[in-house]
Amino acid sequence: MKVAIACEASSFQLKEQVKKYIMNLGYEVEDVGQLSEDENVLYFEAAANLARKIQSGACERGIVFCGTGAGASLIANKFKGVYCVACESIFTAEKISLINNANVLAMGARVVSFDMGCEMAERFLAGQWCEGFAEQRRKNNERGFEVLKQIEEEQRYD
Repeated sequence: MKVAIACEASSFQLKEQVKKYIMNLGYEVEDVGQLSEDENVLYFEAAANLARKIQSGACERGIVFCGTGAGASLIANKFKGVYCVACESIFTAEKISLINNANVLAMGARVVSFDMGCEMAERFLAGQWCEGFAEQRRKNNERGFEVLKQIEEEQRYD
């Protein structure tokens, strides 16, 4: 699986730790945010770069970092087909791909430790939508995701 990853200045160290960790797990990573500590990429730039990679299909999943995860998730979610959730726990990071079919995880360097961030990324990337669900629960989740996509279409501001 190809994973886009991006950060801004305050989250550079966390991004580097998570990037190294998931590459060691065998994921192909494309870094589209701040590439060195000398740069000063802003959260909205990093999130938009990452969202474009997901939207275009160049990457299947993404992980975006900022101070809290909130700002990056707000920006990423403005891109059609990008479903980003800011997480502060391993449990939630695992469930967003399994239950919600999220394709982007956002996390905050001021909230998440290096070890926790690595574990969150691993669980998020390993999750497959509706895996292990009973047929009715899977159908309900699929119907819910269709409603989400319908709302997304109705709310386009093009």
